[in-house]
Amino acid sequence: MMQAIKIGLEIHVAIPTKTKLFCACAAYNEQEPNMSVCPICMGFPGSKPMLNAKALEIAKSVANALHSDMAKTVSFERKVYFYPDLPKSFQITQLSNPVSKGGFIELQGQNKVRIRRIQIEEDPAKILREEDYSLIDFNRSGRPLLEIVTEPDISGIEDLKEFMGEMKSILYYLGIDINAELKADVNISGQGERVEVKNVTGMKNMINAALFEIKRQEAARNSGTAISKETRSYDEAKMATMPMREKESDEEYGIIYEPDLGEYSIESIPVLEPVYASRIAKELAAKHSASEKLIMEQIMFDKNALQLINKFAGMYKINTVVSAIEALKKYNKVLDNAKFESLLMAISKNMFVSGKTIEAIEQGKAIEAGPEIDESLIDSAINSMLSENKGLLRDYGGNPKVFNFVIGQIAKKYNASPRYISTRLNILLPKFVAGKED
Repeated sequence: MMQAIKIGLEIHVAIPTKTKLFCACAAYNEQEPNMSVCPICMGFPGSKPMLNAKALEIAKSVANALHSDMAKTVSFERKVYFYPDLPKSFQITQLSNPVSKGGFIELQGQNKVRIRRIQIEEDPAKILREEDYSLIDFNRSGRPLLEIVTEPDISGIEDLKEFMGEMKSILYYLGIDINAELKADVNISGQGERVEVKNVTGMKNMINAALFEIKRQEAARNSGTAISKETRSYDEAKMATMPMREKESDEEYGIIYEPDLGEYSIESIPVLEPVYASRIAKELAAKHSASEKLIMEQIMFDKNALQLINKFAGMYKINTVVSAIEALKKYNKVLDNAKFESLLMAISKNMFVSGKTIEAIEQGKAIEAGPEIDESLIDSAINSMLSENKGLLRDYGGNPKVFNFVIGQIAKKYNASPRYISTRLNILLPKFVAGKED
């Protein structure tokens, strides 16, 4: 039987600065390979690093948002290793004196994933593998990375999903591009030796790598095979982890103090105000007697949606505001506040909103409404449809398509909001299934 799973993460996030961490080269503009480079980021002998202060500002804001204990001063170390993507044979990073230590993210059920430390470091160059040779692009070399190291407090896949959702939302509201490359080293153990899955890119791959590794370790343990302390890679095509090497220790890296960078005071650096979208969703749901999940889906990664809800939720029902936001996302539209309110008025009349409806609002045209819609009209339509289609009822319990079929038919006939019909159908359909139809 599998013992308790412990998962810890070393998350690497691109810090959105205009220039690289230790030189004046552009950090993120799309160029031909090896064009955004200089002697510093290519590791030429005699070149000296110059710290990008903006990277420290962003790192401190993230540390503040994660309830981390801020350092008064920071310094840097050299992490020594030999690899083609790092020609000076060391990476400048932080270990003994990072931006912050401690902190946490709170999950549902009041579980906490503790943060061990938050630090900044330089990105190595990019290696492009071909069949019989490799190429190196130094445009990426020296880009600023934020590393967030957690304690092994994640106890399973669902916790991992929730934690990463919370983390990405916090980073998004601090102005960090969460759609840029996000990597993590995933450390997994079943109360045995720790296995590190290195450089897993993206949320989906992170979940799949963890799932595979949990099953692999469980199978090994059940067969009496020892779990080796090792570093593994993740093969996206095979959705499997593969052995790379035995796990290194800090001593093997030969970490030493970085003499070309001094000690920097960060006490006076201001921080951005954090936004906790899941907490806001909970508060809005409680205040307006609405679905927390529905609100969270809209605002976790959408600042505009949060602004619209905050502005209009006191004037219209919050479900109406959410429906309007969903409609805009569905048809990839953006409306100013005045036109958004026109959309709200249409939805509040339980009208069905199509792309043409939103286009009419964009152009300032009058919206053509269907019949005057009220609860008794929709209830009557639902009752008639169910009475005329008794065969549907046999499938209702195990086939959600029945539910959607009825909604679609009535929405089309009465130009009515599917969400409104769904609300009424949720009340009436169980009565029919129970044989209590009126």
